[in-house]
Amino acid sequence: MRGVFQGRRATWAFACGCLAVTAGVLLHLPMFVEARSMGYRMAGMPMDAAMLWGMALIVAGVIVAAYGLLPARQQNGAQIVVVAAPEDAPLGTAHWLLMVVLTVALVIDVMKPASLGFTVPGMIGEYRVAKSTVSLVPFFALAGTVVGSILWGALADLYGRKASILLSAVMFVGTSICGAMPSLVWNIAMCFMMGAAAGGMLPVTYALLAETMPNRHRGWALVLVGGLGAVGGYFAASGASALLQPAFGWRVLWLMNLPTGLLLILLGGMIPESAKFLLAQGRQAEADIVLRRFGAVARTATLPATAPARVAALTSAQTVGKLVALSVAALAWGLVNFGLLLWLPAELVARGYSVGGSSRLLAASALIAFPTVFIVAALYSRWSTKWSLAVAIAVMLGGLASVLLLDTGKVGPIVPVALLLVGSNALLAILLPYAAESFPMRVRGRATGWVAACTKAGGLLAQAFTIAGITPSMGRGATMIALPSLLALLLVARFGRETRGRDLHELDAADASTNRTGVTV
Repeated sequence: MRGVFQGRRATWAFACGCLAVTAGVLLHLPMFVEARSMGYRMAGMPMDAAMLWGMALIVAGVIVAAYGLLPARQQNGAQIVVVAAPEDAPLGTAHWLLMVVLTVALVIDVMKPASLGFTVPGMIGEYRVAKSTVSLVPFFALAGTVVGSILWGALADLYGRKASILLSAVMFVGTSICGAMPSLVWNIAMCFMMGAAAGGMLPVTYALLAETMPNRHRGWALVLVGGLGAVGGYFAASGASALLQPAFGWRVLWLMNLPTGLLLILLGGMIPESAKFLLAQGRQAEADIVLRRFGAVARTATLPATAPARVAALTSAQTVGKLVALSVAALAWGLVNFGLLLWLPAELVARGYSVGGSSRLLAASALIAFPTVFIVAALYSRWSTKWSLAVAIAVMLGGLASVLLLDTGKVGPIVPVALLLVGSNALLAILLPYAAESFPMRVRGRATGWVAACTKAGGLLAQAFTIAGITPSMGRGATMIALPSLLALLLVARFGRETRGRDLHELDAADASTNRTGVTV
């Protein structure tokens, strides 16, 4: 872990912050254990002094840990730094290790919101409220991810990619007290904080991978890590629900944030800091170590003094068409992932399945979807980026169509859920990398950020329907979501562009600014 804190403000502060947050969580556990005789139902129980002190320790611990991760030296100079791995660099042990560690990090990250659907039936039963009221929990969790997506982008520039992941993990640990909160209001507040902690993990992970993977391997690596993280997170959530919820109740799924968050902190020792961040901080020696580790060499490049007349903007017809196509696809994905898949556990329980039985069915569906991630990565890197995206949308449409057959009794839930997981996870794994490869540098951040926001907006829309008391049946919901999904498929076919094998610098050639000097890695 020594390299984690090089150039940081205070290692002791981060360590003390982690200990304080962990102690604060542990102070909530006695009250949870006391509720064992009541089936771990804590609704209406008064919060004791230990819990109040624990909450204070968590808040203080996060602040102290954040201080400890601050860079010891401020960013110097106005140098523009561009980081790109060599096109022909081979994949080494460092690349594979980074992919494994970041996949585990994404599994832990995706597991948090994926657990929402498995806690809804338990919350409805314990708090004795309508489903529309309990839907406030996933609604505010998704709202937290929107805030987190904005917040973590700024924090990554201030702290660095690696430190942002560590701070996010500390917050994960703190939000595990959601499992010990005795009121729905506190559950909602803690889920908002959980969403805020999780909101920036995915884009920070993609940024770190993009800055360290060779260009030739960048596409499939991003898709593979994102896809395995998404499928693995849902499998981990459903598996934990099947194994633990029958014995310990729904609250244990939130308490799982404690060990998984601590695991993520320990994995931080194997995550390198971004060379781009180190160079911008003037830490050349540390950047050189990272670059050599990943087979890259730094060189200085001067951009053309005179920029071409064509300037990329988000207002050209082709660019707007691509942006609309990807935005609609993102909205459809959000409606599936944070709508149908969150409603499904409660729907299966209502149809007579036990909580454990429905969780095992969904875990089996996630296991079926797991191998397809490798197929998606291969198609994206070796066949076509554009048409791989179109196929993912088409498979998700197939899953929506099969949901309609559930009402007829002709199929069980495994096939529809497996198709939905295969299509939605493939779509998520492809969507953001494809967006980043489809827009020139000057608008790449805005365009990719907008598409990422649309994935969460789809979820907010789905939960808003539930809160308003107009939750459709599974069949009607699938029909409604199929319409934007079909529109997205048509728009991608019309406005999508093939990016496989193309150098991203081709997009930037028409958008180069005058008289700028950068460092290309």
